[in-house]
Amino acid sequence: MPVTRRSAAPATAGDVFGLIRDGVTTTRGEIREVTGLSRTAVGSRISALTRRGLVSEGDEGPSTGGRPPALVRFNAEAGVVLSAAIGRSRTRLAVCNLAGDITALTDMDSEIRIGPDDLMPDLVKRLEVLLDETGHCARDVLGVGVSLPGTVDQQRGCSLASPVMSGWDGVPLEPYFRKLTSAPIVLDNDTNVQALSERRGPLKVHANLLLIKASTGLGAGIVAGGVLQRGALGAAGEFGHNKIAAADGIPCRCGDTGCLEAIAGGWALVRTAREQGRAVNHIRDVVELANHGDGEVRQLLRESGRHVGELIAAAVNLLNPEVLVVGGDMSGAYDYFVAGLRETLYGNATALATRHLQVVPSTYGDKAGNIGSAALVLEKILSADAIDASLR
Repeated sequence: MPVTRRSAAPATAGDVFGLIRDGVTTTRGEIREVTGLSRTAVGSRISALTRRGLVSEGDEGPSTGGRPPALVRFNAEAGVVLSAAIGRSRTRLAVCNLAGDITALTDMDSEIRIGPDDLMPDLVKRLEVLLDETGHCARDVLGVGVSLPGTVDQQRGCSLASPVMSGWDGVPLEPYFRKLTSAPIVLDNDTNVQALSERRGPLKVHANLLLIKASTGLGAGIVAGGVLQRGALGAAGEFGHNKIAAADGIPCRCGDTGCLEAIAGGWALVRTAREQGRAVNHIRDVVELANHGDGEVRQLLRESGRHVGELIAAAVNLLNPEVLVVGGDMSGAYDYFVAGLRETLYGNATALATRHLQVVPSTYGDKAGNIGSAALVLEKILSADAIDASLR
């Protein structure tokens, strides 16, 4: 079975762990076959991983004529990671095992303009409570994945030029977590982590994927050649502030005019619904009205989809994805939003780019942010280099 190796040097314990974790190998014999390591070298690496609790060995695999081999398995219960999907008015917190599966989940509602000094201490306390409720403690935490709306500076661990999170730009979030854990803290944009969530689900077979988050704001996560694309400043996928003729002269919350968000973003739909006399405070309220039969609100969502489809058609031509995933709060009224999106997407993109294109809802729905944030930090702490460093 072909495996991409980092170098021509002998496979390390971290490399072997990656093979086991990904399910490429399940016995010592398979590890020897894939890596070319000797029986002794494989045994040494398995022993180190077993002592660390990362793998377990037992049960018996199918016999090939002699004694049945023992199965080597990834131990997803060797620790936990914490996941925080921070939003404009709601933050969702989770405890996940090392396979990225959610074992506990809770929501925090907050004021729309709340700053990090007010939100983050409460967030960390809620994570501590969630840990305790699952029978874990701070020592079990191997990492924390955090997502934020807008562009994120991963090196500094802070928001960068977010029109949504006023007062967050340039504020490192890692120090807030240090009262709870010394484990690595990894931040990314909310649409990027949602795209990462699809890389662990049934859509992982697609190496070229475009995810749209249609919520209070609009953004996209881009996977090309199996790799998440962040761009030079981490701003890849920020299409919500592209100009569109239909929004000409209409003020946007970013301070400019003519942005797609000004007519198709969730906040713009809330504004319009209020002007029509509806008591709504969030795009989730708009979605609920649509699902309860409000025809005018359904038309609002369909029109939003049309505007998004018109603009995203250029991205489909440029990137030629295999699948277009629709996530975010508006996906709660998926049929109405996507009906409009399909009209303009297929009308504006080339026939070749859309020939085999699938348009599908997010695999994990409103849990995608937490699953993706967990995947983000697991990518770091369970990499071959990180495992080798921890064993040293």
